[in-house]
Amino acid sequence: MLSFHSISKGFSGVQALQDVSFEVSGGAVHGLCGENGAGKSTLLKVLSGVHEPDSGSFEIDGKPCRFRSALDALNGGVAVIYQELNLVPEMSVAENVWLGHFSTKGPFVDFKELDRKTRESLERVGLDVHPSTKLGSLSIGQKQMVEIAKALTRNAKVIAFDEPTSSLSAREVDTLFGLIRELRSRGLAILYVSHRMDEITSLCDACTVLRDGKHIETFSSMSGVDAAMIVNRMVGRELAAAMTDSGRDLGEDVFEIRNVEGPGLKEPVSLAVKSGEIVGIFGLIGAGRTELLKAVYMGKAGEVMIANTAIPRTGPVGSIKSGLVFCPEDRKHEGIVPMLSVAENLNISIRRTLAKLGFWLAKGAEKDNATDFIEKLRIKTASQQTPISNLSGGNQQKVILARWLSERIKVILLDEPTRGIDVGSKAEIYAIVRDLARKGIGVLFVSSELPEILALSDRVFVMCEGRIAGSMPTKDATEAKLLSLALPKGGAA
Repeated sequence: MLSFHSISKGFSGVQALQDVSFEVSGGAVHGLCGENGAGKSTLLKVLSGVHEPDSGSFEIDGKPCRFRSALDALNGGVAVIYQELNLVPEMSVAENVWLGHFSTKGPFVDFKELDRKTRESLERVGLDVHPSTKLGSLSIGQKQMVEIAKALTRNAKVIAFDEPTSSLSAREVDTLFGLIRELRSRGLAILYVSHRMDEITSLCDACTVLRDGKHIETFSSMSGVDAAMIVNRMVGRELAAAMTDSGRDLGEDVFEIRNVEGPGLKEPVSLAVKSGEIVGIFGLIGAGRTELLKAVYMGKAGEVMIANTAIPRTGPVGSIKSGLVFCPEDRKHEGIVPMLSVAENLNISIRRTLAKLGFWLAKGAEKDNATDFIEKLRIKTASQQTPISNLSGGNQQKVILARWLSERIKVILLDEPTRGIDVGSKAEIYAIVRDLARKGIGVLFVSSELPEILALSDRVFVMCEGRIAGSMPTKDATEAKLLSLALPKGGAA
C-alpha cells in the first residue's frame, strides 16, 4: 500500500533522512521506531506534504506521489496525526473535526448536520463531549481523540500516528487500539510511531527502525522480535548504566508545601521533599497532578517553603528567584518559545544574571553557556542558532532542562518529563534527574507511566479526583497498590 524509495531530506547542514527505503502493507500496522532525531517525524512530514524530499520518491497503492501541501496529501488518501496536535483551540470541537470540508446548505454551513456527523465521529473514538464545546477547554488527552476523529473523517488509505498514546488514559488507549485494529481489518495501511516498546510488540505486524536518519532494519514479522532487539537497533549503545540508580543520601526537608489550593484541587494539599529526594506523583488523567504543580509554581493559595523559608507567592518570577523551577507537560505551548533559537530558549532565564550592567546582553557568556549545556546534555542541533521548533521533542525537553540547570536551583518540578521521548533520551533524562538529586536538589515529578514512577522515585504520592489518596516509599510500592489508590472508589472494574 505504501512504499518509500531512497528518501533523503536535509535541513541547514543536518541530514534528517538519508536513502530511506521500506514498504508498508495494506491491512497491517507497521511500527516506526528510533530515538528522537532519528528522522521519524521528518519522514511523516514528507508523507503528509509538509516537506518535499530532496531525493527519492514514494508510492501509495502502486501510484507515484509527490505532495506539495498537506491538502494534497489529504486529497491523496494520507492522514497524519502528529504528537504536537494541529487543532484550533478557539474553535468548537465540531469545527475542528470538519475544518476544510464543512456540511453546507447552499453558501451556508449546515450546523445541524455538522452537529450530527460530529456526534457520530466522537462516539466512534469514545469521546463524550458536546460538538459545540470550545476545543481549548479540553484536556490534552481529549484533544488527541478529537485529532483522531478528524483523521477518520477523511477516509484515508494510509493513516500515520505519531506518539498517539503519549497523553491518553488507559481507557482512551484501549479505545484507540480498538480503532486501529478496525482500520487494519478494513485494509488500511497504518504507520505507527511510538517510543513505548510494549505497544510496538503487541500492536504491530511489522516494524522499521531508523537511526540518525538512516534505515537500520525492517522486521517484516514481529514473531520472535522483542523490545530488547528493537532498542538495540535504535540506540546502538549500552543503556543499562544510565537506567540504573546507584543510590543517594537523603537530607532534611528542602521543600514543603502547606495547604496549597487551586483549580482542579478538591482539598488543600500538603507534602514535603527531602534534600536529594525524588518524589513521584501518580494518578489518572484528571486527578489534579498538573494542577497541583502549577498551583505551587504560579503562587496560588497556600504556603511554599524552601529550606524552612517561605518563598514569596508572586508567581513564576518569585518562584524562580527563590530557586523553584518548573518543566511543563505541554512543551510546545508552555515550555519553549518556538520562534527563538536553541541558545535564546536555553539562556532566557539566566540572561538577567549574565547581562552587563543589568541590561546589556552578554552575548559571549550566553554563547559559552549554550555550548556547555548542548555538549553536556547531548542536545542534537545543527547550531545554537537553529530555531528550537526544528528540534525533536526529546531535544526540546533537554533545552528546557538546560535552561533551569543554568540557574542556581533548589527544587525542580517536572510534569511528564519524558512524554513522547524515546528510550535513549529517556535514559539520559533519568541520569540528569538523578544527578540533580545527588547535588541535594529536591525533585517533585508527575508521570502517567507506572514503570517510570517505580524506576525513578524514592517515594510516591497518589492523587485521585483532586486529592492526595495516599503515599508510600517506592520500595513498598507495586503497580497494583498504586492503581488501587488512583482509582475512584467503586471504579475498580
